Amino acid sequence: MKLHSISLNNLRRRKAKMAFLTIGLMVGIATIVTLVTLTESMSNDIGRKMDEFGANILIMPRSEDLAMSYGGISLGKVSFDQREIHEGELAKIREIKNNRNILAVSPKVLGAATLKEKNVLLVGVNFAEELKMKQWWRIFGNEPKGENEILLGSTTADTLHLSPGDTVTIGGESLKVAGVLEQTGSQDDSLVFAHLKKAQKLLGKEGKISLVEVAALCAGCPIGDMVVQIAEKLPEAKVTAIQQVVESRLKTLDQFKRFSYGVAGVVIFIGSLIVFVTMMGSVNERTTEIGVFRAIGFRKSHIMRIILLEAALVSLLAGAFGYLSGMGAARIALPFMAESKSAALVWDGLVASGSIGLAVTVGLLASLYPALHASRMDPTEALRAL
Repeated sequence: MKLHSISLNNLRRRKAKMAFLTIGLMVGIATIVTLVTLTESMSNDIGRKMDEFGANILIMPRSEDLAMSYGGISLGKVSFDQREIHEGELAKIREIKNNRNILAVSPKVLGAATLKEKNVLLVGVNFAEELKMKQWWRIFGNEPKGENEILLGSTTADTLHLSPGDTVTIGGESLKVAGVLEQTGSQDDSLVFAHLKKAQKLLGKEGKISLVEVAALCAGCPIGDMVVQIAEKLPEAKVTAIQQVVESRLKTLDQFKRFSYGVAGVVIFIGSLIVFVTMMGSVNERTTEIGVFRAIGFRKSHIMRIILLEAALVSLLAGAFGYLSGMGAARIALPFMAESKSAALVWDGLVASGSIGLAVTVGLLASLYPALHASRMDPTEALRAL
């Protein structure tokens, strides 16, 4: 009789106990698979959502600054040799190597304008890109559609006593107030937003861009590489990454992952205790059987191999069923836990192989002491129980 036959026959005889052991370890593996899968799926969803809020790369015209002072008195900085960004060059941003990581490109033109005899800062934007990037904006009224419609910040609207539907004059042209931004607590509250082409015409800056904001998918994305690639495409511009935004987003995702891995560690520890207690009880019940094996010539290594083989078979089965159960649970739970309804479940082959490997490893390690205990049993004392 071969050793694996003894292990299989023992599993058949003790179906209830082995089923309990399998279910206990399977629940632990399923919990880990569920946590890891949900973490990865939710991290991708959260990362995508975070990337949709605001820019993390800023492109500005390159200029040389000179600090001026006279008689020990600082006169501030004077900018000279300032180069401008031309609108036709923006298409090059989409030609970089990592162009798939670009979510939105929002060019802007800035300039001073007069509205109801007050000086205001007029900002020309592409509203489709701007609203995609600044999803926290809440507009009272409607977003501007036609070129002769503008959007006012809350502070500007309150100061000038304007509301949606009013008509104003800027640069000799009549413009309609389509909507007013709800208070954001930022500089947007004091601005006047117009369509890019209209603002360029009013400010006398046709074809010119003051700055460009780029929203890049920074979850696992090389922001530094993208900055270098954009700088190569636009050598006359200054390209910088907003490091604080990028680092805070990545840190949030990292903390989220650490928490789930900590919970998974506790669960697998509990699963190993279940395996240890069950296998130890099984060994104590088989004292007589082990004594017979030793009496007929089985070595200590043979006894250990029988016990460990049983643990490996049960763990392998628990790992496979645990992975399938965990993925099923993750698929059910994801729509309730993810912020977005379109969050996709991550199927990772590494998780499948890792869950099975982890189950077998935990099962073998937890059964190692029971196997050693069984191999050290005195066959004489064991046979006295017959």
